[in-house]
Amino acid sequence: MGRSQQSCAPSDLPFEEWSQIPWDQFEKRVQKLQTRIAKAIRERKFGKARALQNILTRSLAARALAVRRVTTNKGAKTPGVDRVRWSTAKQKMKALKKLSKRREYHALPLRRVYIPKRNGKLRPLGIPTMLDRAMQALYLLALLPVAEEEAYPHSYGFRPYRSTADAIEQTFKLLSRSDAPVWVLEGDIVGCFDNISHDWLLRNVFLDRKMLHEWLTSGFIDRHSLYPTLAGTPQGDIVSPTAANIALSGLGPFLESRFPSSHRVNIVIYADDFVVTGASKEILEQEVRPAVELFLRERGLELSQEKTRVVHIAEGFDFLGQNVRKYDGKLLITPAWKNVQALLDKVRDIVNQSKAKTQEWLIEKLNPILRGWAMFHRHICAKETYQWVDKVIFRMIWRWAKRRHSNKGARWVKKRYFHRIGTRNWVFASEATEKHCLYNTASTPIRRHVKIKGHANPFHPDWFPYFSQRKSTAKIRRELDTFFGGTIGTPINRGQLPALEGSSAS
Repeated sequence: MGRSQQSCAPSDLPFEEWSQIPWDQFEKRVQKLQTRIAKAIRERKFGKARALQNILTRSLAARALAVRRVTTNKGAKTPGVDRVRWSTAKQKMKALKKLSKRREYHALPLRRVYIPKRNGKLRPLGIPTMLDRAMQALYLLALLPVAEEEAYPHSYGFRPYRSTADAIEQTFKLLSRSDAPVWVLEGDIVGCFDNISHDWLLRNVFLDRKMLHEWLTSGFIDRHSLYPTLAGTPQGDIVSPTAANIALSGLGPFLESRFPSSHRVNIVIYADDFVVTGASKEILEQEVRPAVELFLRERGLELSQEKTRVVHIAEGFDFLGQNVRKYDGKLLITPAWKNVQALLDKVRDIVNQSKAKTQEWLIEKLNPILRGWAMFHRHICAKETYQWVDKVIFRMIWRWAKRRHSNKGARWVKKRYFHRIGTRNWVFASEATEKHCLYNTASTPIRRHVKIKGHANPFHPDWFPYFSQRKSTAKIRRELDTFFGGTIGTPINRGQLPALEGSSAS
């Protein structure tokens, strides 16, 4: 299991310090190679594409970007079974050398941990070593152009520049019209990451088979015991989401080729969750569902019997934490009740466990949670839900404040913990300023999401201006969301608007 501890002095590198790496140049070199790989795949020149992949994975630029990714993400401080972390510049420089030794590389087993799911069950998560993570990040750079070239236009999970908002917007476009199909197959795959066939992945994933085989069969250590991995891609691997996308990317074309347009069969996919529309309940139950099961069976997968169902749009269904339903012919997408309840349960647990904490600590703990939840739902009909959530949270906070001073009256507690800020009264704040108050979800602006074009490819030169424009627009919107999200009920003067490039406050 151990790796040889050889000296890895990076004497052959063109720079001596990690801080001297020219990141802009390296990113451009990698992007150029990725663009060439995508072009070779489009032209069906698979030998050339594989040769370019080899050049990319051996390049210093790609190795540096891979090391930077695994040392700057949220899991950078979490070690694998070898308990090694790359926290210093010297360790990162040595890692660049290690990534060039493909022939000597052998993946170590994953460290198995368990995280709670919403239904009370535990989700197994495998944590690779730092070297395994970096090696996967390196080869993912070579795999992404291939995956994007072959991706289904309406698949949005774990893809560059795609998000849940795109999937929800596509769902809205399919179901909002008055003549839209009214029956929906709500699909969910049982243990998608845990059950994908290794043989299918090795045959169909366009990547170095030796490396892919190392990651798929590395095994995992759980409670000091080693177990083999006979199927599936470990949840926690960097390359697993893209491999799963490749396995499911053919589902859309598969259904479109089997059913005529009169059946109204359309599909929206996000990772292992998907919805399929149909002209009737019978078509979905008797034709579409068996076809989906056949497609999945070839990949070692199957539908969840408890979560997969056919529903009428008037009854509605939950998809990606949001509820999709028609009311008297009008489609409304709102936060799903389970999603709202999960937020309130989390807030309630924090408040109940913070009886001895300060007001400042409680605000700092809750604000990222409330802001993140509100921003996730800001593209749908969520304003009424925001207001209701704020009322429920206010009652939790009021009980917390009253308990801390049981011998004081309500007026004293109100004066001690709540202030007037702008046009809002009873704002839970340590000071009468916006920077020290509890985030108000109802202040989150509702803004319709502009869905990415289905065939947009970040590795095709024709689409470079499109993605550049989307990046600029997204930056402006983030600054506006930050500004208006912080002005909790305060009247806005036009002179207060942030100065944004390409815009004017006048």
